[in-house]
Amino acid sequence: MINLKQDADGFIRMNRHFPEKTLISITFADGSEGVYSGRRLNGLYDDALADYRAQNHLDAKGFSRAPRKTVHPANKIEFVPVTAGMEP
Repeated sequence: MINLKQDADGFIRMNRHFPEKTLISITFADGSEGVYSGRRLNGLYDDALADYRAQNHLDAKGFSRAPRKTVHPANKIEFVPVTAGMEP
């Protein structure tokens, strides 16, 4: 089982997908705990990644099709928003 902690801003650190059948325990900022499958958290990760790419005008693969003006260091995310009482 993997144990994660929610930070004060409501995020967990997750920079990759977890195995789908792995159980992951999240300790929320309010002290409650929840156990989720890797499949559930991978879905949250994918949603957060799609939101990040949309806000930064990146395509589905994470590439910018605009002329280069700034450097995008990794085009990926490391933090995923979670809330206490989420559905498993």
